[in-house]
Amino acid sequence: MTTTGVDDEVVDSAAIGAFTEEFGDRAATLPPVAIVIAAFNEEGAIGPVVEAMPATVGGMDAVTIVVSDGAADATAKEARAAGALVCEVPVNRGQGAALRLGYRLARTGGARYIVTTDADGQYNPAEIESLIAPILADQADFVTGSRKLGSEETKDPVRRLGVRVFALAISVLTGQRISDTTFGLRAMRAEVTGAVRLEQPQYQAAELLIGVITHGYRVAERPATIHRRKVGKSKKGNNAFYALRFAKVVVTTWWRERQRRRRGPADGPLRDESPAGAEPLADGIIANGAGPEPMAGPERSDGSGSDISGFGPRSAKST
Repeated sequence: MTTTGVDDEVVDSAAIGAFTEEFGDRAATLPPVAIVIAAFNEEGAIGPVVEAMPATVGGMDAVTIVVSDGAADATAKEARAAGALVCEVPVNRGQGAALRLGYRLARTGGARYIVTTDADGQYNPAEIESLIAPILADQADFVTGSRKLGSEETKDPVRRLGVRVFALAISVLTGQRISDTTFGLRAMRAEVTGAVRLEQPQYQAAELLIGVITHGYRVAERPATIHRRKVGKSKKGNNAFYALRFAKVVVTTWWRERQRRRRGPADGPLRDESPAGAEPLADGIIANGAGPEPMAGPERSDGSGSDISGFGPRSAKST
């Protein structure tokens, strides 16, 4: 259960201080790729997950950062023994808060690219190369895996229906076609995480995705696999609880971003290029959006030509 009523900045500052003191120069001079994992009571699972993470991604050195989110077991000890840099938070605030802290550690440590995966071993680390490839080729700024384009071992029909429903909902709200909005294996430019507003303590996948799209960053999907959990139990709760909470995050984030866009131009870093029209990219990438349009960095500032969502489509650039 997550803890409410805590001062996030106080908690983050204390955790960052302890992390910096423990790892010193390693924390301040991270390699180009940081693999960020949020973990809560994942003893028995987190060790093998960390050990399976690649030492290099896209020909660049990589490091694994585990944020132990108030774990009451040996999660942190096991992650350290497996070779991860571990940031311990004394209270359990939720996966969203833990990932937000992990993004901050990666950015301030100088990482140029961030990859996220889950602590339960359901994602295939060999697919990280496929996800980061469009970013390194300057075809995308944010790439998410998709079980709909790839495969899944889970047989729960309600969960499968939920994936389809939320993909359709976010596609309609943002004006971009997305096939899987809840996939935890993602790759992105590090600056993206500092440009979008992230405040959800839990179910952050939707907030991050909607924020990235509405800021005009180029989004792509790659086929990926989700396996059955082999150790421990899911922390997401039952299907009804998860669906209601996730739906609330989708709606509140979409409304917040819609209001932000009406108030004025982008509040994050700006890019100087306009996106190209939507078209399939190589090897199953989905390029989202349609048609060139005036841009102010990654985000439109003129408000013209929007679709019914009020955002207007964005696209991954093709070459």
